[in-house]
Amino acid sequence: MRIFWQSYVDEENGATYWQALRKHLGEAAAPGTEVEVHGITPFNSYAHPLVEFRCAREMISNAIRAEREGYDAFVVGHFQDAGLYEARAAVGIPVIGLGEASMLHACQLGQRVAVVTINPRFVSYIERQVGTYGLKDRVKDVTAMVFEPGQIMAAFHDRSAFEETKRQFDTLAAPLVAKGTDVIVAGGGIPMLLFAGVRAHRIAEAPVMNGLPVALMAAETAVRLQRL
Repeated sequence: MRIFWQSYVDEENGATYWQALRKHLGEAAAPGTEVEVHGITPFNSYAHPLVEFRCAREMISNAIRAEREGYDAFVVGHFQDAGLYEARAAVGIPVIGLGEASMLHACQLGQRVAVVTINPRFVSYIERQVGTYGLKDRVKDVTAMVFEPGQIMAAFHDRSAFEETKRQFDTLAAPLVAKGTDVIVAGGGIPMLLFAGVRAHRIAEAPVMNGLPVALMAAETAVRLQRL
């Protein structure tokens, strides 16, 4: 099984992230599954609707290319899932969105879900996603740290930057758990991967969910179901 993983970061600007992502996905993949990470240039370095639109256009083109080149599934490895439905309309292979797959799985883990993303400008975007996916009664809160997508990359090689990222995340999540949130979703592939090394990451009793293996396994399952 070959899966095309569409990052919205390119290898030149996110080499440390890509290295860690490839390792993480390789460890999560089922035997016989090959995951290939591909990027977008210029990469998504700034939280803005026009950037999302530009990257979505490139992603849709890459989904068509992936199908033509024989990939079995395509994963939009960007939490905002920009262009997800359009990509599904363009190809016959399964297309999985990191944001959609993460939120759907979180709803299987708890009744009340919250998302903590990396930039306040993503909040309204994710709230629209929640509405599109029909999850307003389950994903009740979306809040954000204060990082640009390119800025948070420093946390992969700078311990102090990592600690500051985790401090902001945990501080924002704590009051959400206090008012009844069961599951916290890290709203982005970058923070998901950053926190993947934190064993049993919890805010009080609420688990912090890593959606990267969830999206990968959703793609593997979709391929098997399509074959059936």
